[in-house]
Amino acid sequence: MPAEIRGVNTPLVTPHCSGSKPDLAAMQTLIDFAVEGGVRAVCIGGTTGEFIHFSLADRARMIAAAAKHGRAPVIAGIAHATLEGALELAHAAAGSGAAALLVMPPYFFRYGQDDIREFFCRFGDGVDGRLPIFLYNIPAFSNEIGIETSLELLASGRFAGIKDSSGSLEAFLRLKALRAERRFTLLVGDDKIFTEARIQGADGVVSGPAGALPELLTSIDRAIESGLVAKARALDGRLREFIAWLERFPAPYGIKLALQARGLPVGPEAVPVSPERRRRAELFRGWFSEWLPEVLEEAA
Repeated sequence: MPAEIRGVNTPLVTPHCSGSKPDLAAMQTLIDFAVEGGVRAVCIGGTTGEFIHFSLADRARMIAAAAKHGRAPVIAGIAHATLEGALELAHAAAGSGAAALLVMPPYFFRYGQDDIREFFCRFGDGVDGRLPIFLYNIPAFSNEIGIETSLELLASGRFAGIKDSSGSLEAFLRLKALRAERRFTLLVGDDKIFTEARIQGADGVVSGPAGALPELLTSIDRAIESGLVAKARALDGRLREFIAWLERFPAPYGIKLALQARGLPVGPEAVPVSPERRRRAELFRGWFSEWLPEVLEEAA
């Protein structure tokens, strides 16, 4: 049986070698760090992992290496601009021991909801039940899966769940209402609403910040599961402080800075860094070095 995906999960950043190749050894170090901090599953090749920088072959190698490493269930990010590319990655992930697939709509070009619905139905046909499929709604970077489309696809019973990164509590509540009628896994993808959505019954989160701050996210989750809502909300305030800094950088630059500050490998950036960004990075490092010990103590 596939591993259950719930609680705190994280989409890993992808450490780069020179020449924009993934550093698989460094990736395993990041997996170990996340798991030791309490993360339950890792997503390889997600948005935070900058999948667009890598070839299909490299993406398949990353998924296989993470699954072989064996420290945590692997959610395979198999987004692609074409149905054929997404299915190629999905089949590779199924053959290498991944636990689930995470698939966004085709990106870059704009498609209507009927097109998106057809894409997912064809994708489901192509996967043919080999792995659980999670819809991935992230309108900031791709075509949106409209709430009516999400509800229709999930009601079909062909999809295991959804990672909704819209940041909309209204959409979450509509998804939650459907889940009361038909069971699926409801994961939050926007950390700003994670705490509130988890209090209200979300199954978990796929959190970029959890890759750099697993102790904080898992502490929030434990507090909620233990009924310590006031503690969870207080820790959520700390999470929002971190998010406010992340929003000053393009994704996932701030998460990489935090990982570097914690002595973890991320490799070179794919895009040259401007002098202004270097200045902001230095300000962040100074803030983070003072902020982190306090947060780790509060999260313990």
